Amino acid sequence: MTATPVGMRCPECAPGPSRVQRAAKRSGVSDDTPALTYVIMFLCGLIFIGTLASGADMLGDTLFESPLARDFALFGPLVADGEVWRLLTYSFVHSGLLHIGFNMLILWQLGQLLEPALGRVQFGVIYFVSVFAGALGALLLDPNVPTVGASGGVFGLMIAAIIILRARGFDPMATGLPLWLGLNLVITFTLPNISVGGHLGGLAGGALAALAIAELPRNVRGLPRQAPTLIAAAVGVVAVVGALAVA
Repeated sequence: MTATPVGMRCPECAPGPSRVQRAAKRSGVSDDTPALTYVIMFLCGLIFIGTLASGADMLGDTLFESPLARDFALFGPLVADGEVWRLLTYSFVHSGLLHIGFNMLILWQLGQLLEPALGRVQFGVIYFVSVFAGALGALLLDPNVPTVGASGGVFGLMIAAIIILRARGFDPMATGLPLWLGLNLVITFTLPNISVGGHLGGLAGGALAALAIAELPRNVRGLPRQAPTLIAAAVGVVAVVGALAVA
């Protein structure tokens, strides 16, 4: 089995921390610690260490010599056989130091911006909806190719940040996020060993979840307070059902 790591890319493709922090400050973000972001990063790091200890190398060339990677990676035939947890666990597995390093850098930057602004629940909904939608996209395009990585979630957070900043009256162009998103999309379609379906699925899931959270309250009067979050979460449910159907 060969890995199709979701989102291996260069440091220049990440939004600069100073720009993101300035955007957070100007858009009214509090200084609350992005705890869920750190939890996700910790789990990714822990599983990365576990794969190294059980057969993977730093370059990711021997990733699937690790039983941990084999048990957690997204792989259509095994999902179809009932291993549903792979729709989530694939996002915690990374193929090499560069893969996890760049994904965690961008996750850390976006987590600082979005988690304090939205709260942990809505931030978590957007992230995990993006992960599940990324799994759906990967299974639609490459069901028989193993897929790993957090980039489905990261792509979802990138588009969500643009949507939410715009909804709050802040110009997303000032953060550089549209540029970085565009560059990452170019990389998605030009470099080998990248899950196009995973990236595009995560992007679509994050966009739909963010639109539900940011736009519905502004455009639908009398909407119950929790409705936008529940509608966003429903996108993730649909993605899971769709992934099971196409696996």
